[in-house]
Amino acid sequence: MEVWMSIAVGILFAVAVYLILSRSLLRIILGTSILTHGVHLLLLTMSRLKSGAPPLLGEESGSYVDPLPQALILTSIVINFGVTAFFFVLAYRSYLKLKTDDMEEVKMESDE
Repeated sequence: MEVWMSIAVGILFAVAVYLILSRSLLRIILGTSILTHGVHLLLLTMSRLKSGAPPLLGEESGSYVDPLPQALILTSIVINFGVTAFFFVLAYRSYLKLKTDDMEEVKMESDE
């Protein structure tokens, strides 16, 4: 199972880098969002995909799942949502002002 997850992480990273290197501002924002989802899967894969009991340690618990990676991923999802919403607002405001989302034209407008 870890092999398939590693392949999925690699595909997500490749798609994200392709989108980040494009000229459209919307694609760059979506690429950063996909990249963070790839990082979430990477964290989950690095913590070993194992099944077990909840981390309520008692006398009969032989193996349990570590809750720390899941807590880190949940925190990262919330932060990613806030940052992506902020990026979308910035992109919308820049589109209203410059009437384009092409990064080359945005750079030309800022140079003038």
